[in-house]
Amino acid sequence: MTEFQKSVLNVVSMVPSGKVISYGQIATYLGSPRAARQVGWAMRSLEGAPDFPWWRVLNNQGVITIKGTQHASKQLQKEMLEAEGVEVGDDYQLDMARYRFYLN
Repeated sequence: MTEFQKSVLNVVSMVPSGKVISYGQIATYLGSPRAARQVGWAMRSLEGAPDFPWWRVLNNQGVITIKGTQHASKQLQKEMLEAEGVEVGDDYQLDMARYRFYLN
């Protein structure tokens, strides 16, 4: 696991149940505000890591945009967020102002 992957894992692991964070927020927190795509790639490579709450990460507009993998899909992400009390529309969008987690 690279240092960047470890850093992404660390940040995502800080997001509590019922809250979400964007790829761009993670990138900014890690000191690379233009690296949102790299955060997504790192997350994809971490698939299957224990205790990695990947479902709490979405785009900055509050839309679930995951393309789908062997272990994850838009529908699964929606269901996991809803199980934590996050309201997600049929269009896979949620209210970022309401659910966004801010790192201190």
